[in-house]
Amino acid sequence: AGEEVGVPLSWEGMFGVPVGAGADGCCPPGKATLYGSVTRRGLSSDGVPDIVASEGFVVGEVTKKSILISCPHENVSTKFLAPYTSFCRIHQKSITCLDISSGGGLGVSTSTDGTMKIWQAANGEIRRLLEGHVYDVNCCRFFPSGLVVLSGGMDAQLKIWSAEDASCVVTFKGHKGGILDTAVVDRGRNVLSCSRDGTARLWDCGQSSCLGTVADCGSPVNGIAVGAADSSLNLGSPESPPSEREVGTEGKMLLLAREDKKLQGVGLQSRQPVFLFMGSDAFNCCTFLSSTYILAGTQDGNIYQLDVRNTNAPIQVIHRSGAPVLSLLPYRDGFIASQGN
Repeated sequence: AGEEVGVPLSWEGMFGVPVGAGADGCCPPGKATLYGSVTRRGLSSDGVPDIVASEGFVVGEVTKKSILISCPHENVSTKFLAPYTSFCRIHQKSITCLDISSGGGLGVSTSTDGTMKIWQAANGEIRRLLEGHVYDVNCCRFFPSGLVVLSGGMDAQLKIWSAEDASCVVTFKGHKGGILDTAVVDRGRNVLSCSRDGTARLWDCGQSSCLGTVADCGSPVNGIAVGAADSSLNLGSPESPPSEREVGTEGKMLLLAREDKKLQGVGLQSRQPVFLFMGSDAFNCCTFLSSTYILAGTQDGNIYQLDVRNTNAPIQVIHRSGAPVLSLLPYRDGFIASQGN
């Protein structure tokens, strides 16, 4: 209850008709989803839309930027937020991944139109076109500096780009399948990737080389996250001394969201398994909320919150709808989730 959900259209577009994008739904745990619709009847003199909901739903506070919808029968409510701004000309088709630089000035995104672009976060003005991957580009992210971009594609290649002149400065090869996610270790001397080939690999940017396979899961790894682990956690010890090229891996844990319904934790420096949690469906994404708490989302719409010190049972399982959980991002005291509905 009370969670905020972003919507991709203005109120005029969203609520001009009582169906389609204006559809509302309430999904009580273990019960069928209740569906309804919202309709805009007009505008008040001060520009606030007059909104009505179908039977079973109640319209609460309405402003120019938000609409509160509740379902009294289930005692839940959701606030729908109008977008702060919309950029419609960066890509022609679905956007598959995006990131914003640490300073907030630049965005980078990939799309099913086959392109990867860098743009001004303030106005959506395209600054650079990054070309070099063969086939689809699946993931992109800025290094902490905001001047460099990391990408992974279905061509099994991991690439590092200059955001200033769009040149590809490094290409890593070694995966046997498409790269599905990436992570940057600390300031970026080392980076991580995961792939459809079931492995997660650690790379040295300075020498363009693979420092090792951190995990070999035997199942596609859909998402990864790296973070400092709680000091009470036993991350294991490396079988041999780590390379001097490894920077910032000590005390870190790598989370792996796996296609075989498993969420795994691995000591980044030791390469040793820390925990293995079985979920309800394929895991698509994962993230650290803190050194103690983690989140992971599944294909059937579950968001698991776990305590890394004891993963036998989740702290909570959030289920808003049966749509796949596609990405998770810590935000203030909570998190933002995107789903495939």
